[in-house]
Amino acid sequence: MFNLNKARINFVCTVCLFVVCLAFNHTGYARDEQQFTSKDFQHWLNAAYIAQATYQSKDEMTAVLAKQGYKINQFQQIQGYSVGYVLATNDTVKKQLIAVRGTSNIDNVIVDAAFVLVPDKLSGIDIHQGFLLSARDIYQQVQPEINPEYTIDTIGHSLGGADALILAMMLDAQGYKIGEVITFGQPKVTNISGSRKFQHLNIKRLVTPNDVVPLVPPLDPMDLMKLSIFWHQGTEIVLYKNNQYSVLTGISSMRRAVDFLNEIPAEKHLTNHYMSTYINHLKGKQDSPEKIDYKSDFSLTDWLGTFSSTDKK
Repeated sequence: MFNLNKARINFVCTVCLFVVCLAFNHTGYARDEQQFTSKDFQHWLNAAYIAQATYQSKDEMTAVLAKQGYKINQFQQIQGYSVGYVLATNDTVKKQLIAVRGTSNIDNVIVDAAFVLVPDKLSGIDIHQGFLLSARDIYQQVQPEINPEYTIDTIGHSLGGADALILAMMLDAQGYKIGEVITFGQPKVTNISGSRKFQHLNIKRLVTPNDVVPLVPPLDPMDLMKLSIFWHQGTEIVLYKNNQYSVLTGISSMRRAVDFLNEIPAEKHLTNHYMSTYINHLKGKQDSPEKIDYKSDFSLTDWLGTFSSTDKK
């Protein structure tokens, strides 16, 4: 019979208690039953075309936005960061749009990202330090041109998705009207308390099954002891190659992240992070999209490991 030492018992109990509390008490995250239609996927495909256009020229972006009724106010690269952005306005529907360009290079996200949370005065929460710096610069540029009578939507891919979400939280905290946040391959930006503060926002995070960027910063089980783990926000929509998709939120998104603990980034992960992949996966759901359950291999042994013979007494 195996006996665990006291420290491991305490740690297992802490993890189990933490997971159970989240599963049963954080009702704001328990919305996995959502169903989406072809109209929803067409809407997200339009957003994906905008996200893709942020990597292209101003003329190409102008053409993509014009098809959706928008005119460009600003189109800029943020100096010193691997992001750029566009601010556009649709006076017919009284909306403004901020679309942020990130990077399709996984190394830039995984290797260069500093996994540190720092306080942000605008949003009032702790935010990933690296993403916060570029989002703050964008905020300072766009804020003077934001129409307080209009609804603001934000869109972004990769690091741009992180900035798009942070901008939405900053603007929401300052009293602006936020419509929706749509991101593609977005890494995590805040912790559990930060996520809960803005759970009222309409956030849709689209991911592909083998894109590792949405799993960054990685889960550090020791942070559970400090209740300070990075935590995703909103609804995660997993896009498969065919017409199928899965819906995950909160604890189920965390479990998906754990599935990747033993994976080493490879070519398939890079390909799955491209906007072209997201667009192709969305095109496959324009007719009769089918929701399926996400199959998780989550186990506490992913965190704690198996017990060796040294645990015997």
